Amino acid sequence: MPITEISVTDIADFAAGCEFGAAGAYVRIKGVARGMLDPAAAGNAGVVDLDKAARNAGGLVEYATDIDMLRPKDLRRGSGVLVYDVTNRGNKRILQRLDDVSGDPMRLNDPRTREDAGLGFVLGRGHTLLWSGWDPGAARANGGLGGDFPAVLEGDRPVTGRIRDEFHIATRTPGDGSIHRLPYPAAALEQSGARLCARDREGDRRRDIPRGEWEFIDERTIRLLPQGRKFEPITIYELWYEATGARVLGIGFASVRDLVAACRHDSRVADPLLPDGRAFRHAIAFGVSQSGRFLRHFLELGMNHDAAGRPVFDGVISHVAGAGKVFANHRFGMPGRTATAHEDRRYPENWFPFAMAATRDPVSGRTEGILRADGAAPKVIEVNSSTEYWQKGAALIHSDLGWGGDLFPQRDSRVYLIAGTQHGARADSDPGPCLNPRNPVSASPALRALFVALEAWVTRGVEPPASRVPSLSMGTAVPADTIRLPQVPGFAHPLGANRITPPVDWIDPPEAGSEQSYETCVSAVDDDGNEVAGIRLPPIAVPLATYTGWNLYRAQPDALADRDGSMMPFVRTRAERLAAGDPRESLEERYGSRRAYVETVKAAVAGLVEEQLLLPSDAEAYVAAAERCDAF
Repeated sequence: MPITEISVTDIADFAAGCEFGAAGAYVRIKGVARGMLDPAAAGNAGVVDLDKAARNAGGLVEYATDIDMLRPKDLRRGSGVLVYDVTNRGNKRILQRLDDVSGDPMRLNDPRTREDAGLGFVLGRGHTLLWSGWDPGAARANGGLGGDFPAVLEGDRPVTGRIRDEFHIATRTPGDGSIHRLPYPAAALEQSGARLCARDREGDRRRDIPRGEWEFIDERTIRLLPQGRKFEPITIYELWYEATGARVLGIGFASVRDLVAACRHDSRVADPLLPDGRAFRHAIAFGVSQSGRFLRHFLELGMNHDAAGRPVFDGVISHVAGAGKVFANHRFGMPGRTATAHEDRRYPENWFPFAMAATRDPVSGRTEGILRADGAAPKVIEVNSSTEYWQKGAALIHSDLGWGGDLFPQRDSRVYLIAGTQHGARADSDPGPCLNPRNPVSASPALRALFVALEAWVTRGVEPPASRVPSLSMGTAVPADTIRLPQVPGFAHPLGANRITPPVDWIDPPEAGSEQSYETCVSAVDDDGNEVAGIRLPPIAVPLATYTGWNLYRAQPDALADRDGSMMPFVRTRAERLAAGDPRESLEERYGSRRAYVETVKAAVAGLVEEQLLLPSDAEAYVAAAERCDAF
């Protein structure tokens, strides 16, 4: 069964009626979508535990999800394209990544003013934006979107089970370490079998913390004893306990499928959002990080067609998703987790198939790809930063695992590395908990160009630029431990990339993790340490520094730091370089003057624009920034 009802809770003019290009003024609509799913339907077969949810009198499982829409007030003036922005832990992301809106949650999640539209890039193209809550555990505070999904039942009682909760203070877990909030309620507070362990590094053996040195404060909170003792920063803690409160998380995938399908094809249900029977000619999905992994998982589950067999999305663009999916179709799943070298490595995220095209898995022997031959496969663009190659196994999405060479993407998919960028954009290079200054290079200019390329591919059949990734056959893809970086005093180097292993039992993983791992690679680098493969934006092609997608923790110098990159500026003069012992050419030696630097930037952006990898407006912005540059 599809979406059965959409109720509107608020409707208002956006940005005081400000007009965006040919589409004119926009309207903002908030509401709730209600749906029903048939556990016996073939299209829902992949939803774990759907058969263990309560059913209504018709034998169907009911759910509800928050929705939010920005559309042209006069739909006839719009582009006819629906852009579904997959929320990230309940938060909107597209305006941050494509329109350069600041990361303030209220601005992102509750856009009201012209400033909240940023550059006006997406709305200026006349598209309708749609968001919904797909994770029932996502916070609804600060305008976040969630869902109301049914509990997993054993008989008529909520299921209980032993789970493992890994947490890290000062990297991902908020707070000062006084307490830790649990992902699921404890089934009881008196749990003699509960176990709390700690270790400094992922490869270390666990140290048990005696049961008398910690306690449950309530069903969602633990603390160390005596009271006032805090959990240590960076340390890896793990808690095993009996939990309850599991929800049928996989409904999130079906809810997205059915909501977008309703907006495209069911004018009766969609009427509160789209009056006069207006429908969309095309739908594009956009996802960043967790949201991008959601889209890869969505496609793997075969969700891209509705009950009538019609495609849901015509195009999909995922950014910084690496080779992973989401821990969101499991009993006691935790969608917010993401595996890196130091954090969450043993939770489900990276499992075969990795690529859109079919390859052979050397571990299981299966031959499979993410996209299905069901007539509903969308056109797919996958974009990654350097960080995903070092931390998230991104090379696996374009590697033939069977013979260890390059995998040439399918006709309807493209893969791009945006060289020298880190997972998330930063406004500055403050090192935070890292050894090196962090990487401030933004991938957004390239991402905007690729979004336009996907739009043209979907709506007019214009093929996008060829994939730009590290290549084994061209010698630009190399094992991470063979990278030779310039020996710059004070610049810390990594030992290698995060190992990508087949899944293990996430509740009781082996002490040393999996013995097997997939062979991955990263981009080769030039003499400056900048990557040679992928889309090289001006900061990499005409550099003022070395930029990487990796960094290291100050407290654990041999551990890759979550999803942070590094930056090491060039010095100004040859004399300064020799005095510092820096082997990289100074700005004086490589450019001579600001004028020469500006001319080199102009040549670089002209090439990118010609290749459709940069928009003219962003090319102009790079040149203007070069003219203002105070490094000379």
